Amino acid sequence: MHRFLSLRRPLAAAPSSLLPLAALAPARRLASSHAPAAPDAAAAAFPADGSLHGAHARSLAASFVEAAAPAGRSMASLVFSTHGASDGPGGLMTILRVFERAGLSLSRIESRPAKRGPGHDFFVDVEDAAAARVEALLAELRAVTRNPRLALPTACPWFPMHARDIDSFSTKTLDAGAELEADHPGFSDAEYRARRRAIVEAAGSFRHGEQIPRVAYTPREVETWGLVYARLRASTRQHAVGAYNAILPEMERHCGYGEASIPQLQDISDFLRARTGFSLRPVGGLLSARDFLNGLAFRVFFSTQYIRHHSRPLYTPEPDICHELMGHAPMFADPDFADFSHEIGLASLGASDEDIKKLATVYWFSVEFGVCLEGGKRRAYGAGLLSSFGELEWACGAGAGEGASAGAGAAKGPEFRAWDPARAAAQAYPITTYQPVYFVADSLADAKTRMRAFCEDGLSRKFGIAFDEASASVRPDRAVQRGPYVVTLQTA
Repeated sequence: MHRFLSLRRPLAAAPSSLLPLAALAPARRLASSHAPAAPDAAAAAFPADGSLHGAHARSLAASFVEAAAPAGRSMASLVFSTHGASDGPGGLMTILRVFERAGLSLSRIESRPAKRGPGHDFFVDVEDAAAARVEALLAELRAVTRNPRLALPTACPWFPMHARDIDSFSTKTLDAGAELEADHPGFSDAEYRARRRAIVEAAGSFRHGEQIPRVAYTPREVETWGLVYARLRASTRQHAVGAYNAILPEMERHCGYGEASIPQLQDISDFLRARTGFSLRPVGGLLSARDFLNGLAFRVFFSTQYIRHHSRPLYTPEPDICHELMGHAPMFADPDFADFSHEIGLASLGASDEDIKKLATVYWFSVEFGVCLEGGKRRAYGAGLLSSFGELEWACGAGAGEGASAGAGAAKGPEFRAWDPARAAAQAYPITTYQPVYFVADSLADAKTRMRAFCEDGLSRKFGIAFDEASASVRPDRAVQRGPYVVTLQTA
């Protein structure tokens, strides 16, 4: 199932949590994703003595602080070197007390051997970095360090800082929705197209914190859903992972799942939020890869509400509510799968175009078409499989991989490879036929562990990102300068 359009944008991302300076103790690790930093690439061009005075200092400090810090809290990046007494025993504590007296909390501190002369170079990021406080801090640091100065903030593409920021791009759909291609089963059905248009318009009016609009599905729509539901349940009982088959009966009891009615997104969202902190958000069509993945960073999954055309109930050319609710939603109630998806989302914030392409491909081979082993047998956890009884049999049936017919023009069964996100990120895939290659994890926990390692070490990000569930916001571990919001088609 083609989940989103592949698009391009500008630069790079990754995590850490805040360190209260007075305590000098590790803060509770928030859900995060990161890669090695390269701080000296952004050293600012200041006078050799690090001097910064008056209005000049305040204007520079203000320009280097990203206004997108959570809850309006500004950040600044500083660079300084140690030498002599400041590089000996107790020297670092002397320096840190300067920050403590200034009332500034560190979000990051890194050191490495100095490139010029003895001692070490330090790269520090602080919060609540008002220009006057930074100027005073630099003045005091000159007494105990060498050449203290501001560093340029890390440049990156735009990304949301709070779940409410998703409102700004949730309607920027690029395909499907109310507009149908000529080969869509409902293209010539004016009534069906008008119905979809009304559902899409209602989804577009949703804003963060509101109740999701409920759809009064027609008897014909419920009948289509019922046919799909019955057919898929017969297959998922046999080929889905145990977590899916354990969760779906719960959703039948609490969310209205069943052949006789189409569940409402709000009821499912409430159920998921209580289980794993994930929620659903209505969307009118396909988003860019970057926008779609950015939503996952806030544990938000975009879901359509319209249903496929009744003339072909077992086929859909794009994600519809059958795919969303039968394929995706149940798995978000599983903690390992939810955390796995969250890792992908966090990794996408401020990521380079190339890394977005990698993450979208890894998403394809996991969240959409992921397989794992249970009791020595292959079981599906990806939504593209869980919402397609034909491909479930192709990937997980008794003859899968042993010459079984795909029913889609393939001459032999699929190839199975061990789950390796780095290899998956480089693997080409078709979007209109059954998959010729699947990546198989040892378990959902194994899939999550390997995904986390890939996000930490396999991407080109330059800063950390931590998610605070209580405030539904993220915070970088250093000053960042986000570029403008851009959506353009991805080139190969």
